[in-house]
Amino acid sequence: MNIAITGGTGLVGRALTKLLQQNEHTVYILTRGEQKVENGIHYIHYLSEHAAPEQHLQAIDAFVNLAGVSLNSGRWTDETKDAIYSSRIDATREVIRIMKAMEQKPKVLINASAVGIYPTSKTNEYTEQETNLANDFLGTTVRHWEAEAERANELGVRVAIGRFGVILHEDADSLKLMAMPYKFGVGGRIGSGKQWLSWVHVDDVARALYFAITHNIVGPFNVVSPKPMTMHAFGATLAQVLTSPHWLPVPAFALKLALGEKSTLVVDGQFVKPTVLLEHGFTFDYPDAKRALQHIFHSAP
Repeated sequence: MNIAITGGTGLVGRALTKLLQQNEHTVYILTRGEQKVENGIHYIHYLSEHAAPEQHLQAIDAFVNLAGVSLNSGRWTDETKDAIYSSRIDATREVIRIMKAMEQKPKVLINASAVGIYPTSKTNEYTEQETNLANDFLGTTVRHWEAEAERANELGVRVAIGRFGVILHEDADSLKLMAMPYKFGVGGRIGSGKQWLSWVHVDDVARALYFAITHNIVGPFNVVSPKPMTMHAFGATLAQVLTSPHWLPVPAFALKLALGEKSTLVVDGQFVKPTVLLEHGFTFDYPDAKRALQHIFHSAP
């Protein structure tokens, strides 16, 4: 297959590209950089005044839209929030424009999203059938993002939307932030510790996206491990893997003071189930946090 990716140089994009190449597919990465072919990857220039990426994408089987400024891009100032929002909306609108201009449409659009679309809760359990969606900044952003992607339905393109949990990888900002105190021996419970963490190993994210391309998944699918944990339990597991104590709590007010609105990413959380993936027969390589963290920190084979 020929597969086009926006956000292909990011954490998930790199993992997906590697998986696709291992399975002998041709990858086209849309980039603001120069147009070139490197290591078998076709880099296609887009999002500039004179760019016409559709001229180079006339035989694409699937489009994967991962583009968007990282949620961990500094404190959530008004300027940062605008960048987080507009980068996702603008890239998705451009993907729709490109597909409209293509004589032969791709069969499927896989669009990224986030579990932040669900309201934070210590008691609710969320599946893709949930209709009570969050209306805070993150919830509003991903709701609008998904709505833009759904416009591809009008072109006869199947749309599947991957709602990512907290992605675990050695280069993931969220995991680096959580692991840093443990590396200095001062790790502990974050906030109450009772908030849920719906996490997923980056390799399972790539595999889930590939699975959605090759299976008839339509609409949202949660990309999270089937075993979410409380932040306290996750921290204790992280401490065990890093052979560090789990003893010094970090109060929620301190994080809110330091991070502002962005603190919701660690102080609040949701219990999210990957119901659609499991119903379609997907299996996780890393369903358990301990095994996932051991793989990331190379503390086990």
